[in-house]
Amino acid sequence: MSTSSPAQFDLVVFGATSFVGQILCRYLVDTFGTEGALKWAIAGRSQAKLDQVRNELGLDAARLPALIADAADDSALRELCQRTHTVVSTVGPYALYGEPLVRACAETGTHYCDLTGEVQWIPRMISRYEDAARASGARIVHCCGFDSIPSDLGVYFLQKEAEKRFAAPCSSVAMRVKAAKGGVSGGTVASMMNVAREAASDSDLRKQLANPYALCPPEHGFTARQRNVSTPVFDADFQAWSGPFVMAGINTRIVHRSNALLGNAYGAQFRYDEAMLTGSGFGGRMKALGLATGMGAFLAAAVLPPTRWVLEKFVVPKPGEGPTPTAQKTGFYDLRFIGKTEAGESLQVKVVGQGDPGYGSTAKMLGQAAVALVQDVDDKVPGGFWTPASLIGDALLKRLPEAADVRFEVVD
Repeated sequence: MSTSSPAQFDLVVFGATSFVGQILCRYLVDTFGTEGALKWAIAGRSQAKLDQVRNELGLDAARLPALIADAADDSALRELCQRTHTVVSTVGPYALYGEPLVRACAETGTHYCDLTGEVQWIPRMISRYEDAARASGARIVHCCGFDSIPSDLGVYFLQKEAEKRFAAPCSSVAMRVKAAKGGVSGGTVASMMNVAREAASDSDLRKQLANPYALCPPEHGFTARQRNVSTPVFDADFQAWSGPFVMAGINTRIVHRSNALLGNAYGAQFRYDEAMLTGSGFGGRMKALGLATGMGAFLAAAVLPPTRWVLEKFVVPKPGEGPTPTAQKTGFYDLRFIGKTEAGESLQVKVVGQGDPGYGSTAKMLGQAAVALVQDVDDKVPGGFWTPASLIGDALLKRLPEAADVRFEVVD
């Protein structure tokens, strides 16, 4: 922080009463306690709801400090920021509620991370507050959940292995979701619906969403044509059919931004795409077709006001709803990455996570990203808008296998 006096807290969870916020608080209590070396607090707009969160966390959380701040109250947010080293935010959709806190952090020199996957919102924050964050020293890291840590760190891990083995990075990487089990929360759906709503009335935004380098710095210079898997495709590397992956739109953009922020470490012509494997043969092809058709139908329905109303009223979960605790624990994901160098060498790695991807696992990854901001980043690292891999990649490769049930392994 830029303030001269030390912060009262290492970490504040803003939005502790949200669906993911409560899971995150449970993880922090179980992992770090409430009176240990990590000094942390919860924050939100309702004292009664914060008290309820503390009660549900048990006796160990009875003395957990609770701070009151509304997501739209600039003065309260600045006061909150001045009391802590780092803020982790779970208040979404971020495009609707997230900007005041990002602004407060950027202006006060408070470090920040979140779990947004809203590709239309992140460029706005970078363009509006990058200069302020650099001046204050605030390090701001979006996308610290399932979107986009497994993808971002998976590529980062693969490229480190490629440098060891081949003395060169892989010029192309493909990520395929081999298997996954998990549910969807109302908050995630609300964010997706808001993106569709914004894009429907903004042609410039639609162009931005189609740009694979939308999150890269203006001077990135990348020109490689990027593949977008939107229809059934037979994947020769895996001998299986693949269809579109719902998180590819944000994950691929984060990976390209990491490449730029790491000084083109993956190469100026680096190519990256993501898809979901659906199996071999006719059955695999039909599953891929169903995946593509279903995703297209959902997005089309989300764009039009009448069908969007039907989705929100009768189909999708409401904000605050999500997978049960049992589902959060029994979920999992298995992501495979195949990289190829310009010389023709190939390397495959996998990222395997235990826990519902968007919630059980996301809360662990988000918690470890926040603690890494507190404990692992050198004071000399400048402020600005970073990605998980470019700022805390090495720390997360150590932390996540040890404390978040996320493994990074080379596949022989």
